Amino acid sequence: MIHLTNVTKTFDRFQAVHGVNMTVQKGRIYGLLGSNGAGKTTLLKMMAGIIRPDHGTVLIDGEEVWENPRIKQRILFLPDHVYFFPNTTIEQMAAFYESIYPSFHRERFTKLQELFLLDPRKKIHQFSKGMQRQAAFWLAFSTMPDVLIMDEPLDGLDAVIRQKVKNIIVQEVAEREMTVVISSHNLREMEDLCDCIGVLHSGEMLFEKELDVMKTDIHKIQVAFRNGIPKQFAEQLNIVYKEERGSVLLLIVRGEKQEIISHIQPFQPLIFDILPLTLEEIFIYEMGDAGYAIENIIV
Repeated sequence: MIHLTNVTKTFDRFQAVHGVNMTVQKGRIYGLLGSNGAGKTTLLKMMAGIIRPDHGTVLIDGEEVWENPRIKQRILFLPDHVYFFPNTTIEQMAAFYESIYPSFHRERFTKLQELFLLDPRKKIHQFSKGMQRQAAFWLAFSTMPDVLIMDEPLDGLDAVIRQKVKNIIVQEVAEREMTVVISSHNLREMEDLCDCIGVLHSGEMLFEKELDVMKTDIHKIQVAFRNGIPKQFAEQLNIVYKEERGSVLLLIVRGEKQEIISHIQPFQPLIFDILPLTLEEIFIYEMGDAGYAIENIIV
């Protein structure tokens, strides 16, 4: 389990992360979302033991991560911009990983070549950006970490490879209970992968929720009435956003679905639909509540 308590980090008087509490259960895929500059990369690097927090604690299985080689041998961090030693081949990088990660599995490395179809003897800097990203995943999956931390990991991969990588991640979580923390702006992919979500904004954690719970707590509604919107209609509804499109009123409403239905039905609407919200839409409206301006984005 990963547990962050009151974690704070400041760079040159700029507070990148402020008092963050965060919990990731073993064998779960945790999606870290946030606006640009929210502090996600800084938080991930502190989680991986690359950056030391100014205050607070970062624990994995009850042990501090910072300057703890035994814990770091169980963690693999994939950054936004992958890095390899100059003029090295995939085979040479594999030998390096094998020397520092006891869990590195040589047989698995050989087997994964069938998936990625890269020449392990070719120098990595000669590969395209997407192929370099594939090489990073090849090495990461061969290492078989207990904790995999990734920052915008699928950027630059084609659709086929993206699906292969996602399948391996899900398989590793199911079979080995690998714990995954992933930050990405591709919310549709996050929705496919993640069990739970944390939203970071201006260095602070807005909330953490199970993805399924999050989807049952906020709803998109379209409703219309014969003689216009009744005066008392909006009472007792926790409306996050509203927009009138002709005679149809579109709403984003928080609360239990059945309670919302019970409130609206007595007004005898001509049209009344509760529509599913995507993770992307939920994120937009949650950020709107945090003061991250939204206008006319309902779909």
